[in-house]
Amino acid sequence: MIDFKDITLAYGGETVLQDCSLRVAQGERIALMGPSGCGKTTLLNIAAGLLPAEGAEVHGTVSYVFQEPALFPWLTAVENINAVLSDTPATLPRANEWLAAVGLADCANKHPHQLSGGQKQRVSIARALAYGGDILLLDEPFRGLDEDTRQLIADLICRTWQGKTLLLATHDAQEAEMLGCGIYRYTNKHFVQE
Repeated sequence: MIDFKDITLAYGGETVLQDCSLRVAQGERIALMGPSGCGKTTLLNIAAGLLPAEGAEVHGTVSYVFQEPALFPWLTAVENINAVLSDTPATLPRANEWLAAVGLADCANKHPHQLSGGQKQRVSIARALAYGGDILLLDEPFRGLDEDTRQLIADLICRTWQGKTLLLATHDAQEAEMLGCGIYRYTNKHFVQE
């Protein structure tokens, strides 16, 4: 469960969010939609505990897919996923299964610099899903993915994250629909349910 109460955010002296309140119940799926710079990513960072904010409560373990793939450059694709499992040889088969689930079984031994942007993003998604938890934060997770791959990943997220909480930041209503999210659109310095 995520509960934002009266969150106010300002960038460069300009207030972006003013007394914004939003509750994401256990098992609920919500998409935050709005222009760049309206606070979507910041709210996700608050939910992840990366930014402090009074009035924010998060109950449960958080798994996060960042806008930019945050992979360890010295690890291979499969090692990046295994790092959130046990980081031992015992869990490498499971890490390989996650890699195959995002269509990258043949990239297991490649390092991030050997992967395309879309491949890196898929490794990041596989790692977040492998980590598990109660809450999945997705910050524009489909950037750099073609239409077929987007559908593959959306189906995987829907299957593996059933009954769990999901908070998506996106510009694309179709992505929200693919993940079964209710849409909260940025309006007058708040996110309002459509």
